[in-house]
Amino acid sequence: MTPVWMLRHGAFSPVSSEKQGGTPSRFTLWGVVNVTPDSFSDGGRHADEGAALSHARKLAREGARILDFGGASSRPGAEDVPAEKELARVLGVTRAVCGLRDAGDADFACRLVSVDTWRALVAARTLEAGADIINDISACSWEPELMDVAAQYRPGYVLMHCLPGTTPGTMQKAPRYENVTDEVIAFFEERMAALVKAGLPEEHIALDPGIGFGKTAEHNSSLLRDMERLLALGRPVLLGVSRKSLFGDLLGLDVAHRGEATNVCTALLAARGVRHHRVHDVCSARQALTLAERFTPWKD
Repeated sequence: MTPVWMLRHGAFSPVSSEKQGGTPSRFTLWGVVNVTPDSFSDGGRHADEGAALSHARKLAREGARILDFGGASSRPGAEDVPAEKELARVLGVTRAVCGLRDAGDADFACRLVSVDTWRALVAARTLEAGADIINDISACSWEPELMDVAAQYRPGYVLMHCLPGTTPGTMQKAPRYENVTDEVIAFFEERMAALVKAGLPEEHIALDPGIGFGKTAEHNSSLLRDMERLLALGRPVLLGVSRKSLFGDLLGLDVAHRGEATNVCTALLAARGVRHHRVHDVCSARQALTLAERFTPWKD
């Protein structure tokens, strides 16, 4: 399989801004499609296959280079969803988008499909259906068989940090670190080594610091302040701050009013070198990235 992390200056290459729907080619936008009835962000508006496909098309038209489908909410406190139910939610729309892309559909041309899952079964079946990336919040720790799937299929793989020893149901119960950035870096180094040893090429791995996953507002802020240290690991960093509780904790904003804060954070971190941004509102994020590109004195 052709590697999906084809990097030039930290972004997908070769991909023109026109093929990314107007997004500056320096950056890559990941559009979130929650195929769930209990998403913290959209309240289940895209829970059926038709609505999910329609929303994916909208995000692609607005400039999402990657469409990230999730069939089980991973918000803190979320209930576990059986693998079969999660698969039933995401398999159809994944197969539909990949089929349309392969058939030459203009909206989905040059788009990549990501599946947000920590389940080995869901990952294997959606990769067989044409998905390109597995976005895993567990780092293969909740279902170790997922590492075998990653080694076999060699997809793009998002390695996310979540407080070790926790699950979505427990991760926000008084998380503690001696030094959050040091511990996240050590976690990434250990898990990347394990993945590479299992057979997944390092160039297929992107890193997500897991903002809001087993972290307080101060932990999240420390990681974002220390972003250069994460970038120094040499892998692309995927920023996932869209509408997160961080903005509720720091600014007192409810979910419906976190869009502006999301865009400010997106632009600030983009100007510091973060190339990949996972967002719900692709259109406004594209505007933020356009300004970040225009007003930043890039040296590369």
